[in-house]
Amino acid sequence: MPHMLVKQLRFARAELLRCLEGVTPEEAQRRLGQMNCISWIVGHLGNQERNLWVVPQGKAVAVELAAFGGGKPASTPPLDETLALWRESTAAADEYLETLTPAIMTQRLLRDGQPAPYDIGTALLRNILHYWFHIGEAHAIRQMMGHRDLPQFVGNMDAATYTPE
Repeated sequence: MPHMLVKQLRFARAELLRCLEGVTPEEAQRRLGQMNCISWIVGHLGNQERNLWVVPQGKAVAVELAAFGGGKPASTPPLDETLALWRESTAAADEYLETLTPAIMTQRLLRDGQPAPYDIGTALLRNILHYWFHIGEAHAIRQMMGHRDLPQFVGNMDAATYTPE
């Protein structure tokens, strides 16, 4: 059974996908002011997972996602492309995330031969919270584009309930 935080990450991923429902390809590429477009946000979240969970395993998966790292130039990529890369990255991340146990959560992964700045559990929390930050941003973008009937609260949490360690 996956660690509770892994289940929470998967729930956040599902909420991202729910946020994309009803967004046209054109809307996903639209930038409003200084905000990144929705398709860029998808690539950005995929890049974080790649950097946190895939690269430390020595795997070169969805390397194109590096273009969506923090501080990278804004772009308006097609949603189908960033979503495909996001799926590739999250699938590779899941291979590692499935191995997590409570004992592993306080360890640090190596990044460029050096210990990562956070232990695995804290990195996983940051990853989850990063999703929620950008899901909120994507909902705000949708509101600014005139979308109605957006979700008002988180979805069905049956697959992400609390489980004691």
